[in-house]
Amino acid sequence: MRKAIAGAAVLLAAVTAQPAGIFQLSIDNITRGSELVGYEPSEVRWSGDGARIFFQWKRAADPLRSDPDTYVVQRDGSGLRKLSEEEARHAPPATGDFTRDHKRVVYAHEGDVYVYDGATDKTRRVTHTNDIESNPHWLRDGKRIAFTRANNLYVLSLVDASIEQVTDIRMPGSAPLASAAGPGGRGQGATAAVPPVEEQKGTDSQEFLKKEEKDLLLVVRERAAKRAEEKAKRERENPRKPFTLMARQSVGSLQLSADESVVTASIVEREEKTKNAIVPNFVTESAYTEDIDSRNKAGDAQNKTKLAILGVRTGEVKWVEHGQKGDVQLSQPVWSEDGARAVMQARAADNKDRWLLALDASTGKTRVLADNHDDAWVDGPGAFALGWMKSDHDVYFQSERSGYSQLYSVGFAGGDPKALTAGNFEVVTAVLSQDKSKFFLTTSEADPGEHQVYEMPAEGGTRVRLTTLPGGHSAVVSPDERWMADVYSYSNKPPELYAGEARAGAAETKLTSSPKEEFWQYPWLDVPIVTFAARDGVPVRAHIYKPANFKKGGPAVIFVHGAGYLQNVHRHWSSYSHEYMFNQLLMEHGYLVLDIDYRGSAGYGRDWRTAIYEHMGGKDLEDHVDAAKWLVAQHGVDAKRIGIYGGSYGGFITLMAMFTTPDVFAAGAALRPVTDWAHYNHPYTANILNNPQSDPEAYRRSSPIYFAQNLKGALLICHGMVDTNVHFQDTVRLVQRLIELRKENWQVAIFPVEDHGFVEPTSWADEYKRIFALFETNLKR
Repeated sequence: MRKAIAGAAVLLAAVTAQPAGIFQLSIDNITRGSELVGYEPSEVRWSGDGARIFFQWKRAADPLRSDPDTYVVQRDGSGLRKLSEEEARHAPPATGDFTRDHKRVVYAHEGDVYVYDGATDKTRRVTHTNDIESNPHWLRDGKRIAFTRANNLYVLSLVDASIEQVTDIRMPGSAPLASAAGPGGRGQGATAAVPPVEEQKGTDSQEFLKKEEKDLLLVVRERAAKRAEEKAKRERENPRKPFTLMARQSVGSLQLSADESVVTASIVEREEKTKNAIVPNFVTESAYTEDIDSRNKAGDAQNKTKLAILGVRTGEVKWVEHGQKGDVQLSQPVWSEDGARAVMQARAADNKDRWLLALDASTGKTRVLADNHDDAWVDGPGAFALGWMKSDHDVYFQSERSGYSQLYSVGFAGGDPKALTAGNFEVVTAVLSQDKSKFFLTTSEADPGEHQVYEMPAEGGTRVRLTTLPGGHSAVVSPDERWMADVYSYSNKPPELYAGEARAGAAETKLTSSPKEEFWQYPWLDVPIVTFAARDGVPVRAHIYKPANFKKGGPAVIFVHGAGYLQNVHRHWSSYSHEYMFNQLLMEHGYLVLDIDYRGSAGYGRDWRTAIYEHMGGKDLEDHVDAAKWLVAQHGVDAKRIGIYGGSYGGFITLMAMFTTPDVFAAGAALRPVTDWAHYNHPYTANILNNPQSDPEAYRRSSPIYFAQNLKGALLICHGMVDTNVHFQDTVRLVQRLIELRKENWQVAIFPVEDHGFVEPTSWADEYKRIFALFETNLKR
């Protein structure tokens, strides 16, 4: 540890001294983030006439400390400009619900409801209230909108601006709402008299006095009679019964059925004894430490979700019967276009089973159309994709039932699911065309490291590739489906917006230029992809950064990507742009760097994804150890001079490498690492390791803190103190463990204002200078 700290100052100076043209490949330069590489165009959408493209973006010269701005550009690349705040408010929305003819879209923005009309290219604000309106949807006539306000569903007519409250959902102990604010302005609209709260029955003596008062005094009798008459009138005019939630229940979402006969209500029941962790925030405007309420931990009681069916006319409540054992989470149903049928997805609490269900909304009963069981856990791209085919009698969905995420259809009447796509590749996204005659697919069939866009008949069959450039494509088709707006990137080219015709072989026009000009002054590497065999014979793909003059006996570093289920060995721009540039800096300083898609990574199907079940730090770590051995055998790396680093899940793997294979890695930098999986969040962790109280051995063998006694090499730990994902407590507990073990060859760096993903360039620079110093001190002779 003393050696690492003593040499740091000299080594940091060397980091900034490597020129390449005008651009200096230094840590201070590469950690500038978006100020250097620019912002990825996002929330891409088209004008109604398909002539212009709107998106969120920043030019390199735009202010950095603000959210991306709204830009517009003609599809031929002309007229690129930033919209004013007023113009942005009236731009087409990035998300929303379209009418059946796809000409208008309704959406919520800052608590109010808006409608964008593609034919007129105009936006209309249809509510303006102090309440928050959310989740707006068109009704089938295209003239009315359903939306949620104050835990109830309302229907607004665009013809006469009338508004109707469709549900009467009440919190425990609450009275009916006094009014419904209409679309004309804040607090305006129809106001109904407030019915008196039903009088509760008292004790025998109280009831005796009440009767005596009524018998004795005429005014009391008259008022009681009037109240009874008003109550009877209300019940005649509105026979709907109120639905009063129980304690700890809340409304998750509301949806009106296509025939407007029922409302399905997602009811969330909060667990009473669950306990959330607190994240202290030390650097605040108040100058006082402030607590951030965070999440509970793996194995703790989780909220439950049920689905209620409320009769619109009567208020009668039925509960959806899923027919499965144990706790099952139900999604909102998806209705056929003719409004006659509904399907929904259900998921077991342990996520080992998912079902596609047909729903009878009149009874609440369901039947299984398709199921998917996995002894590990059910997941994969498009796991919750669901929609109706053209016939309105078949639905499409995605599933890993073949071992890879593929597209399927199944009849509402029943029968075996039909595979619409097949192969050892992933269907990443599937969008049905407006006339439901074809799918626009994004898949990895060209190469596991590429995402290309295809067109395919809705019933399956030959896929026609629409994108041509190698790399990663994310396309949005125009309203007439003749054009595509495409966010495209390559391994050494950051994402940019392109546009072109939605046909095979069509050229695309580049519409944006995000990085600063100086970025292009350096010859960024198109990182080669190599393959090596793991110990079980499975081929593992990797990026290799090899110095041109690399000599036998040189040092190596392995970078570990985070998230676990994420792909980084591909041919598009990496979400780890800092690490991409830092790896190139390491290469320029003589290190051979490897970056692998280890077991558990995305992009390689179900078996690859679930290979870490019940043992994180098992096969995924073995892949890194096998990579190190391959570097020694095939590239002449010195086995005693191999380092490893990574953040989040990559930080976890780094700790497992340093603690459980201490003779393989001489130095490691664990950034924001998970040190004990029992302290991480439940949804992610319980999928892979089950619950700690039921599978404690899986947690012990997967948690680095239990192996800290084996540390031999030099270890650096870096963590943001305001991390609401992997809590800083993880590092604090490990530090205490290392102190108790009397270990000396470690150091820790804390970052007081950083969350899980760093924001400040100064924090990034400080962290990566420390990593570089660690490797220079311990891996160089």
